[in-house]
Amino acid sequence: MQGISTPEKDLIGIIPLTFEHIFSHINSQQNTQFLVRASYLEIYNEEIRDLLAPSNKRLELKENAEKTVYVKDLSNYVAKNAAEMQKIMDSGNSNRSVGATLMNAESSRSHSIFSIVVESSVNDPQTGEQHVKVGKLNLVDLAGSERQSKTGATGDRLKEATKINLSLTALGNVIASLVDAKSSHVPYRDSKLTRLLQDSLGGNAKTLMLATMSPASYNYEETLSTLRYANRTKNIKNKPKINEDPKVISYQC
Repeated sequence: MQGISTPEKDLIGIIPLTFEHIFSHINSQQNTQFLVRASYLEIYNEEIRDLLAPSNKRLELKENAEKTVYVKDLSNYVAKNAAEMQKIMDSGNSNRSVGATLMNAESSRSHSIFSIVVESSVNDPQTGEQHVKVGKLNLVDLAGSERQSKTGATGDRLKEATKINLSLTALGNVIASLVDAKSSHVPYRDSKLTRLLQDSLGGNAKTLMLATMSPASYNYEETLSTLRYANRTKNIKNKPKINEDPKVISYQC
């Protein structure tokens, strides 16, 4: 998702490329004003941490009148170009929880969500009314599932791995419920991760999942499990629609 900081485009991650795409589109628009804001959080041991304003304060999940889940007191910053957005992400990355295991010297010990909110405002030339659209993009970097026998995790590393695997299992259960026509309940509340991704998975949104696998035969079982996970995910069918208001037009993606 984050790639490597390099002039070579092939090695740049999806998130930095997204910054370039967003601002390239904005710069091509005429007679339209834009406001771009970003927030960055991680879910570490089932606790939500603000990566842009690190502290010992535990952030809480809330739900507004529209049943949208959000993080109370999560900081956000305005960016005017891709370079400023990259600085915001770099600042957050310096606060991410990482640790060494036998399989990865800098293993992510948390799930992270980099959120970008884009607001656009344009005046209707006929009526003079101002029309506003708001789009939200969640860029999620999931920590990989782990086997203790391969990672050699002990102590804090083992505790982190347990929490990571539990949240990934909860995500898998949500996905299974969404593709099961007979299921009357989707267990979003089983983890912080699934609560935050509730709108992305089963709401008014378009969602893309990238599955990362190893070509080594040593990781055959993990690769097969990931393929099954991804196969279930692709069966989720969302039909996002524009939410319109007489004075304000908004959408979420």
